[in-house]
Amino acid sequence: MKSTLTLLCVLCALVASSVAQEVPPAPGAPKSASVPAVKEKKLANGLTVAVVQKSQVPLVTINLLIRAGASAEETSKAGLADMTASMLTKGTKTRTATQIAEAIEFLGGSISSGAGWNTSFISVTVTSDKVAPAMAILADVVLNPQFDQKEIDLLKSQTLDGLTYNLKQPSFLANYVASKYSFKEHPAGGTPASIGMISRADILKFQKDNYNPANSVLVFAGDISAATSAALATKYFSVWGKGAKPAVKEMRLDRLTKIGSADTSGPRPIVNRFLVIDLPQSGQASVTYARPIRGIGRSDRGYFPASVMNSVLGGGYSSRLNQEIRIKRGLSYGAGSSVAWRSGKANFSTRTQTKNESAAEVTELVIDELRKLSATLTAESELVPRKSVLTGTFGLSLETTGGLASAIGELYGFGMPSSELNTYVANVNGVTDAQIKNFALDNLLGGDIVIVGDYSIFKKDLAKRFPKMTVDVIKADDLDLSKDNLRK
Repeated sequence: MKSTLTLLCVLCALVASSVAQEVPPAPGAPKSASVPAVKEKKLANGLTVAVVQKSQVPLVTINLLIRAGASAEETSKAGLADMTASMLTKGTKTRTATQIAEAIEFLGGSISSGAGWNTSFISVTVTSDKVAPAMAILADVVLNPQFDQKEIDLLKSQTLDGLTYNLKQPSFLANYVASKYSFKEHPAGGTPASIGMISRADILKFQKDNYNPANSVLVFAGDISAATSAALATKYFSVWGKGAKPAVKEMRLDRLTKIGSADTSGPRPIVNRFLVIDLPQSGQASVTYARPIRGIGRSDRGYFPASVMNSVLGGGYSSRLNQEIRIKRGLSYGAGSSVAWRSGKANFSTRTQTKNESAAEVTELVIDELRKLSATLTAESELVPRKSVLTGTFGLSLETTGGLASAIGELYGFGMPSSELNTYVANVNGVTDAQIKNFALDNLLGGDIVIVGDYSIFKKDLAKRFPKMTVDVIKADDLDLSKDNLRK
């Protein structure tokens, strides 16, 4: 009898523990992220030097930001900005690519370079006692790149190999197509045709037109003082020739041309166009909703309602999209959303990958969640933890020198004051449920559904669930982003 009672007690305890674990603890009070003031100095040649000193760890990240990225390249030469930045570490007039890599490795550091839509960068991270020799290498690759033809050919070959593989992956292909179809941009990483067209002369011209001190910011973050940073910047970069700051080319904000009929099932259409990229025998299907946000850029106050809205909808494991698609129904390994910021606009998209058989169902779920977000207020019990995810992630990112340098560089890239770092948490926590609803209603409806997968498998289900929509279908082998109709 005693053993039976003991067993019952143990079982009750286990059940109570299980029930308790099902109820997550309430999030703690929000904490502000305190970042030391950014100290700024401008060299005689126009180079801006920005320094934030945090000496808890003996590490320093040095990030040279150039205010020119993929938006400054011609569509026919898509990928030029990234190729130019990537070539910086592939050899100088005195060092080969191997010697650069070995020199950084000898210092126990790392070096990387590349370009996004808005900016290009080259970054070095080393321990604080190795900053001077690291600066010598950084200055060498920026001021004396060789752009050797053999290295260019190798980089182009590697890039094309990567594209060939990625263009067979549904999720990559969906984003690739949405860049042109929905956002009226070109893929920042280039296309097979554009990469093939890039020449050494193109790279030299892009560097000459955009890489100059007046168009750049040198960011130091970590265990280094403003005085030491300024002295090193002067020593290694004062010889950088003066140059006029070029105007960064903004992409035209063209009006979307509708293909197909609008969804008239509600008071306002959520989806205007359906595009299917038919990828026969694909293992899975990718479902994307894409919609450009007009007139709200990174420096606009609408950035914060947009960020909290995205956190609620698709910004993490407990977001609505992941809850509905993965956790409740097991239709995907993950679902989410993102906002890619530009100077005067932004690109909003959702993403998920599922079985071809459930592509139409997942599409319906995504549309339902967009409808709910724009029609109802977000409960406080959901809003508080989603804000905490944003502020917590932000605070963690500033704990590393690389994250801190990146955050400062982003602000300079968009022409924003560095003081924004210390007001981020308050701005996020100040977003209301009404702002989220209004933002979604004003900016997220009327976008495109892009599905990449084996159309023969989900064709009937898609037509059944969306009988009023005309579906534009393009075979993956016939795709050509250089054409307005996307076809070869």
